[in-house]
Amino acid sequence: MSTILAIETSCDETAAAVITGGRHIKSAVVASQIDLHAQYGGVFPELASRAHAEVISAVVAKALRQAALGYDALDAIAVTQGPGLVGSLLVGINFAKGLALMTGLPLLGINHLEGHIYSLWLTADFPEPDFPLLALIASGGHSELLLMRAHGRYQRLGGTIDDAAGEAFDKVGRTLGLPFPGGPAIERAARAGDASAYRFPIAKTAGSYDFSFSGLKTAVMRAVTVQPSARQKRRRGAERRAALRADISVSDVAAGFQAALTEALAQTTKRAAQDFGAKAVLLAGGVSANTALRQKLRQALPLPVYYPPLFLCTDNAAMIGAAAHWRLLAGQRSPLGLEARARWRLGEDG
Repeated sequence: MSTILAIETSCDETAAAVITGGRHIKSAVVASQIDLHAQYGGVFPELASRAHAEVISAVVAKALRQAALGYDALDAIAVTQGPGLVGSLLVGINFAKGLALMTGLPLLGINHLEGHIYSLWLTADFPEPDFPLLALIASGGHSELLLMRAHGRYQRLGGTIDDAAGEAFDKVGRTLGLPFPGGPAIERAARAGDASAYRFPIAKTAGSYDFSFSGLKTAVMRAVTVQPSARQKRRRGAERRAALRADISVSDVAAGFQAALTEALAQTTKRAAQDFGAKAVLLAGGVSANTALRQKLRQALPLPVYYPPLFLCTDNAAMIGAAAHWRLLAGQRSPLGLEARARWRLGEDG
């Protein structure tokens, strides 16, 4: 049974975890940067990488301490290699390289998206499934549909052609004056709202399994803000100062937006599952925490739909360790010269 120390710094969470057998969490530590970036309404890349550098040593030490293990009990060091913010990725990668050099342990560079998929394997009641599986990864940076034919074998069916689902949540949340991150804030507001009060468009991507949320985001903005005059538009920054209309209900808008976005995800996922004969659907990523999306997928699909517990939906190192277990079993290793990959589609190689 493998014991892996995993490190995750792809965006704004500094995380470390110790995973055994690809399914058991011995420890999991996350240092969040939400408060740091809330004032900007999104992640500020330079601040993110600096914050990672300040805490990564303490986060890794805490993960080992919680697991009550030393480096001599480990079989490998795993780290997120991409995709993500380059500066953030480099902090984790360089720290992992140093540990690998110091200990002589194998190094494994893991795709962040694969980590999200393997967060399901850390769920206590998740059975070893039959393949093929359809994975929907929905987060702040990604909206991806992948056919998983076996462990480590993926076919990308589609993804976002503009804004990712979580990105749309954040931007609409900012428009509505809700706190960052937008996903949880919109879900809370939507509970008191009437989705039928606002019928927002659902983008159709005929003949593909892609998603598009830019038009939905724009439709919300036009529906809820006072549109500036031509003279105001010429003034620098006028668009960012657009005011909310006095007659709108934030809860109703949030409910309508959430309904349109989750319906688009569910419709396309259902079609792909039918077309490729999936045995089950795996939902992962930060947006997988959304209750409306979970319910809509269960209602739309006559297949088992699995999703991780809330603490494994957002970025964490435990999922990186789970994915690394299967890579280690397959005999894979990464060179000490591995580099950060800001863009890395799962399935395009190994």
